[in-house]
Amino acid sequence: MSLLEVKDLKVYFPIRGGVFGRTQGYVKAVDGVSFTIDPGQTLGLVGESGSGKSTTGKAILGLNPLAGGTIHFDGEDITRYIGKNRSSYRKNVQMIFQDAYSSLNPRKRVLDIIAEPLRNFESLTKGEEQKRIDELLSIVGLTPRAAVKYPHEFSGGQRQRIGIARAIALKPKLIVADEPVSALDLSVQAQVLNYLKDIQEELKLAYLFVSHDLGVVKHMCETLAIMHNSRFVEFGSRKDIYNDARHIYTRRLIAAIPDIDPDMRAGNAQQRALLTEEYEKEYDKFYGDGGKVYDLQPVTDTHFVALPPAADKKA
Repeated sequence: MSLLEVKDLKVYFPIRGGVFGRTQGYVKAVDGVSFTIDPGQTLGLVGESGSGKSTTGKAILGLNPLAGGTIHFDGEDITRYIGKNRSSYRKNVQMIFQDAYSSLNPRKRVLDIIAEPLRNFESLTKGEEQKRIDELLSIVGLTPRAAVKYPHEFSGGQRQRIGIARAIALKPKLIVADEPVSALDLSVQAQVLNYLKDIQEELKLAYLFVSHDLGVVKHMCETLAIMHNSRFVEFGSRKDIYNDARHIYTRRLIAAIPDIDPDMRAGNAQQRALLTEEYEKEYDKFYGDGGKVYDLQPVTDTHFVALPPAADKKA
């Protein structure tokens, strides 16, 4: 049984105008996405800024209101009480935010930041709480002395590790990681990603890993969903996406991954130019009226691509 099952998720934001601020339309930030996450699995949600990937993650946590769709967790429909503060779902699903500094209260010590979820959901003595905080800091590679410091006293990578410690404090089953390393330099990115993988193995966590960087996602995720214009354009295993990408948007994303070999630069630039030309010429093959992404069509048992039904039959 899947740990998380999302069906036809929609998040619409109203456009208000006029003297009385009436709703005149909607921005369809997420327009009907469906996916499942199994226990211990990492699903990568990839797309450019504004594609709807972060909104999808926040909607799963109840931080954005749903306009439609259902969410099942551990076989239970939790759509109606997804935003309830004390529900078991809120305890079992946590988030790692993109901007570690803004997600940490600058007026609180690390001790109180990490202890907050413990105080909300568990009844620990002061000694038990301190022991648990020391354990969490150790898991993310920080010393117990870090507990008495404030967020501004740490580097960006250390702050993100504090955010990870807070996210795993309640031993959740699923963590939504929203661009957790995008604000860090490359060496620190590698450290944080390795911590995330080690913690996943130790605690048997599942991740919804949101990113715009296909290079990072390749390291972290077994399954990928590529998102554009509020919908999925391609969904499949890591092998499906990287070795047999079918949608023009996915192919352009993969072509944009930097190559450290200087001898490949001219060839890569030429490939990107050809893909741009193909994108402009065959736009209607991949997008409907108004840039609407088509429904996903099966290519194999694990690989799905957003193509018009007729194109799928011809294939």
